Amino acid sequence: MKNNVGREIPDEILNEKDYKTFKSVDIGNPEKQRVAPKVSVSTGDDKVVDSLEDVVKENVKDGMTISFHHHFREGDFVFNKVMDIIINAGIKDLTLAPSSLTNVMNDKVVEAIKAGTITNITSSGMRGSLGEAVSHGLLKNPVIFRSHGNRARSIEEGEINIDVAFLGVPNSDRLGNANGMNGDAAFGSLGYALMDANYANKVVLLTDNLVDYPNTPASIKQTQVDYVVKVDKVGDPDRIGTGATRFTKNPKDLKIAKMVNDVIIHSPYFKQGFSFQTGSGGAALAVARFLRQSMIDNDIKASFALGGITKPIVDLLEEGLVNKVMDVQDFDKGAASSMKNNKNQQEIDASWYADPDNKGAMVDQLDVAILSALEIDTDFNVNVMTGSNGVIRGAVGGHQDAATSKMTIISAPLTRGRIATVVPKVSTVVTPGDSIDVLVTEVGIAVNPKRKDLVEAFKKVPGLPLVSIDELQKRAEKIVGKPEEIQYTDRTVALVEYRDGTLVDAIKEIKD
Repeated sequence: MKNNVGREIPDEILNEKDYKTFKSVDIGNPEKQRVAPKVSVSTGDDKVVDSLEDVVKENVKDGMTISFHHHFREGDFVFNKVMDIIINAGIKDLTLAPSSLTNVMNDKVVEAIKAGTITNITSSGMRGSLGEAVSHGLLKNPVIFRSHGNRARSIEEGEINIDVAFLGVPNSDRLGNANGMNGDAAFGSLGYALMDANYANKVVLLTDNLVDYPNTPASIKQTQVDYVVKVDKVGDPDRIGTGATRFTKNPKDLKIAKMVNDVIIHSPYFKQGFSFQTGSGGAALAVARFLRQSMIDNDIKASFALGGITKPIVDLLEEGLVNKVMDVQDFDKGAASSMKNNKNQQEIDASWYADPDNKGAMVDQLDVAILSALEIDTDFNVNVMTGSNGVIRGAVGGHQDAATSKMTIISAPLTRGRIATVVPKVSTVVTPGDSIDVLVTEVGIAVNPKRKDLVEAFKKVPGLPLVSIDELQKRAEKIVGKPEEIQYTDRTVALVEYRDGTLVDAIKEIKD
């Protein structure tokens, strides 16, 4: 069956779990049943246990769902440690449900799939050797890719039922009060892990830093935790944002960033008390620098900045140019260290951030979102999941979630090397085109024709290089030529959900 972005979703997939196809970015105001967090009573004055191996073997059984968070990013030391024990114990048929999968986890997940330990995965994304293996059919069942807001919704509504959550934290007391702000391995906000801590049947904290009771502030609370395990080292904070916070010197990136800033300041949304979300890449950080100067020049302050937070964003907070930072994840040590010192940098969980079915997600209050793309097509559909060769190599992240902003901007180069960014049809639809308002490339700005108000507003701006997205696509094709057609089998290896749980695309296995 075809959905409303023209993607064929196999009938057997739809029938298997009563899935619905994507229909609209406007999901209305659904009434959803929340699942109350399950309680496993822990008694005694001390939840600290000596053996991680014993905890795993006593609590993880065949067929269960286990989860992890990815706040340590490439510096995570928890995932592989736990998975080694699970694989060696001969446990089978697990569903792996982390907030996301990073490169440091890839080889261990591939090993676990080959051993029959993992047969199902739901995640925000995957890359590297794992993405390659799944794209060629290694995993028995299709991966379910969910945005951060979708994952929160799925946990709260019981679609993801976590049996055991293994959560690495940089500090904890003997009963499990913990936060992400203190300790040698501090990474800031625990936003994604808070969902697991609240809803998992069993919660296991791993830490290298046991502190005096009671430990405050407590992001994860003793009321949620079953075990605290002391390990030698929980993670490397220097690898939280490796390369992510470098201010770009690339002339193309700087040109795109300046043009994005021009779009923002000439839009109806650049006014006192506006709100925004940026990404963590070099071009997005450059936008923050240009926007800072525009805010100073126009005496405008933002009400809040949202999302994964970087040092340039907390600099705006400290300068008084942003009133509040709503922080679900920190992308560098500067942002992480700021959280414990600035009361206006508020830790939020993934539900508060972006669950589309709660009573008021922060993303729904955004005026401007600046997002990236691997591909964007002439219908403004965006792919951030698969490369030009069809291999899974990215993450949904908060892309769909932030695209609910009043003006969603995609910043991307026209081409990357010999690969077009603007294409006739994206290889995988992740964020539907109805969510996207403006595309900014180094050679021109394309406004979604549905946004006639923005078209009229930008026409009045001298020197703003407005072009159609069809023209950008043709220019890209002229530079790199037509792409070779990817050969797929009929087998579905992954499904991409929209934020409300409907299926927006089905990723096929790549032929060898």
